[in-house]
Amino acid sequence: MAKKKSSGGGLMSSAGLMRYYDADESAVRLNPKTVMIVGVVFGILAVALGFANGTWP
Repeated sequence: MAKKKSSGGGLMSSAGLMRYYDADESAVRLNPKTVMIVGVVFGILAVALGFANGTWP
């Protein structure tokens, strides 16, 4: 019978490809609420600056 290939992934790592869990170890983790709050604050800041400079319709 034919030999089974091992699932070592040597070829994948040599080709520059990474497994998902390898890339996830160094990822920055942010809470979705934090991202939404920062977005809303920047939106309010942009509108406030538009009113202050007279560029808001």
